[in-house]
Amino acid sequence: MGAFAERLAETVRQYGPLCVGLDPRWECLPADLRRFSTDGPLLFQASQQVRQFCLRVLELTRPYSGVVKFQSAFFELLGPAGMQVMQELIQTARQQGWLIIWDAKRGDVASTAEAYAAAALTGWTLNGQTLPVWDADALTVNPYLGADALEPFLAAARRVGRGVFVLVRTSNPGAGLFQDLICEGRPLYSHVAEAVARWNAPTVSASGLGDVGAVAGATHPRQLAELRQSYPHLWLLVPGYGAQGGTAEEIRQAAFRDDGLGAIVNSSRGVVFPFHPHDPDWERAIRTAAEQAQRELTGR
Repeated sequence: MGAFAERLAETVRQYGPLCVGLDPRWECLPADLRRFSTDGPLLFQASQQVRQFCLRVLELTRPYSGVVKFQSAFFELLGPAGMQVMQELIQTARQQGWLIIWDAKRGDVASTAEAYAAAALTGWTLNGQTLPVWDADALTVNPYLGADALEPFLAAARRVGRGVFVLVRTSNPGAGLFQDLICEGRPLYSHVAEAVARWNAPTVSASGLGDVGAVAGATHPRQLAELRQSYPHLWLLVPGYGAQGGTAEEIRQAAFRDDGLGAIVNSSRGVVFPFHPHDPDWERAIRTAAEQAQRELTGR
């Protein structure tokens, strides 16, 4: 397996920068999928309906994207059955050729981080055999605990050619409470970005991009452009497109390098739930939304 940055670059060249965000919100699922037998454990029954929906999303959007991001929280909400469904979906996505980002925003003291990193990226070695757990191509991580808490993730990614995306300037409305605090004359998020660039530098490969990237929201286009200009070797994972207010035009102007690489743009609600739950033609709506997002983000 080659470097994550190169595999991502190849994927973006082929499909464009759209990242399909699998956030299976129960209340947004098609109404026909939310009707099921109440015989048996309800969490299990619900998880199977979520599985069916997500499988269709993967199939419908595959022509327009090569990157899928699994939001762990919506599968955890369904209990052990939901986690099993997420594992099955990750395996299916890998068989279909997707690059897989596991959005779990991990971050903890070093010994715990090692276990998180093994589960997400390298697998667990038992009796001389390495057992894949989530088997993601990349993981989102939280830098708040500092470099020692992130090093296990960075080391694990280096060993197996996987990627890490560090939260830098996020898309949520309250992000500025801490991220914009002025520290030594500049915003805190800029210090985090500088550290991410240092961690990324040893992994930069032929594309001029490395395996350690930054999460930077489309809802803050000025800061997004600043990060792009300051750190040309970083992959940016850009949430906030569509439903949260970020526009394709702003993203095209701010997030990409001149060669069209450097960013992947996540769309969850916009691509996965572009329909009313009672719309019988929801599959066409998903396909159309994915095609439109691909076209908007590539400018073609």
